[in-house]
Amino acid sequence: MKIRVLIADDNSFIREGMKIILNTFGEFEVLATVNDGQEAVDYCRTHEVDVALLDVRMPNMNGVEATKILTEETGTKPLILTTFDDDEYILDAIRYGAKGYLLKNNDPERIRDAIKSVHSGNNVLQDVVLDKLKSVMDGLPAGQGRRTESGAHQEHGGAQQAGVQEAGGRGASATAGSTSGRGTAGVWGASAASAAQAKGASSTDCPFDRSVFTERELEVMSLIAQGLSNKEISKELFISEGTTANYITSILNKTALSHRTQIAIYYLTGKVR
Repeated sequence: MKIRVLIADDNSFIREGMKIILNTFGEFEVLATVNDGQEAVDYCRTHEVDVALLDVRMPNMNGVEATKILTEETGTKPLILTTFDDDEYILDAIRYGAKGYLLKNNDPERIRDAIKSVHSGNNVLQDVVLDKLKSVMDGLPAGQGRRTESGAHQEHGGAQQAGVQEAGGRGASATAGSTSGRGTAGVWGASAASAAQAKGASSTDCPFDRSVFTERELEVMSLIAQGLSNKEISKELFISEGTTANYITSILNKTALSHRTQIAIYYLTGKVR
């Protein structure tokens, strides 16, 4: 079955261009193109849409506001696709349930892979967007470091890029579990794995209260932060995928988080925003 897609953008050239591009791939059925967030919401309320590509700045209702409603009222998975990477939108879009945040300057193949990944239940963030997200969470400008609760200085940079699927970068691929290419778009990144391992190596530097979690839950959190899928975690820990899912559910309940992306960020930073 094809992935049913809605495109929302106030620029008709971009709307129709994106429709033409997606229709060249056999995986998608573009159900409609609309002019703003309100039209997107109205359409998704009455039609079964798998993934909605939403621009950020649109009249009547922007993409972030539409994301919130779509997440609360429909089964549509919102994917922000924009030319803007403003800090003010990133956190709100993710907080309201956006499954991805990409810039429009990606190659069509990367946008295609991102849509497929979001439809499969993954979360996708552009690498530059991920950098900005971490900077906002740390309360510092991009490129500067931050201090952990223990006071140890951590340099902000590529070594800490973990917790979400990255998109963009030369040679990127959004195939689940792939870690090939520099700045990969595989589910999480190869550099993320080494960063998470380094971060989790010492419990004394842990940015959150470990006593809340069982040792197995901490292992699962660490592997999520390294970018492993449920299947890979199950193989690593010699447990079933159902058991892995149960551990993730327990972690989400204990932290009041919503998805694995937030688990990874929480594991690395101790922040739940």
